[in-house]
Amino acid sequence: MRSLIRAAVFSILSGTMVALSVEGARAADGFGPRLEQVLNGGNSADLAALVAGDQSSDLERRYARFSKEFPEARWSVRPADSLKDGRPTFEVTVNGVGEADGLRYRLEASQRLALSIEGGRILDQQLLEEQSLLRSGDQPLPVSLEIPDAVLTGSRYDVDVIFEQPLGQAIVAGGLIPLTPQEVAEQARPNLRLEPMGGGGLFKTVQAPQTPGSQFWAAMLVHPDGVVTMTKRVRVVNSKQELDQ
Repeated sequence: MRSLIRAAVFSILSGTMVALSVEGARAADGFGPRLEQVLNGGNSADLAALVAGDQSSDLERRYARFSKEFPEARWSVRPADSLKDGRPTFEVTVNGVGEADGLRYRLEASQRLALSIEGGRILDQQLLEEQSLLRSGDQPLPVSLEIPDAVLTGSRYDVDVIFEQPLGQAIVAGGLIPLTPQEVAEQARPNLRLEPMGGGGLFKTVQAPQTPGSQFWAAMLVHPDGVVTMTKRVRVVNSKQELDQ
């Protein structure tokens, strides 16, 4: 089970899905299809060539490792709504199937990001939204995440992972833990304590920190028909205007 959490954390929160900031819609024209083609090409050097500066080598290493975990992953890059300051954004999704410890699991992950592009290369980064779902079992368990993308500093909010079908007589266990930025960066294996659950899912009320930044969560649900793990990044902001970014 810990390996499933590690895979979910690695696939999204470690930065394999490139998160980058934008200046100018003109520079971004045509870049989405190009990025999608490179991500689906499987060549880490081609992806590194799209990124300027020192981050290219680290990105190449992460992408190569991700491709080994999910060799037939399919990526999609689509334009999304511009920010209030005019910067264009993109939605990046990836779906893949992998195997570990004798288990077959399916990954669904997404990010909303902005790209700062110059000369056809990515210069800077700003990540707006991010989440992943990793499911094992012959038939993927249908679940939904009810977690906000952004919250105000110091506020309380709900983190809900919900089974979309009745549980019947199934005995289900689950757990939720916060991840530190260091654990995310180091692709750490968190120790997640599981407890019996009722009511069709995992329902927790948590509190945002008093300072702006990001809050990371990892959760696991264990069902007789399979295991579901999720990761989610929540932006923590100072003002209501920033909530709609």
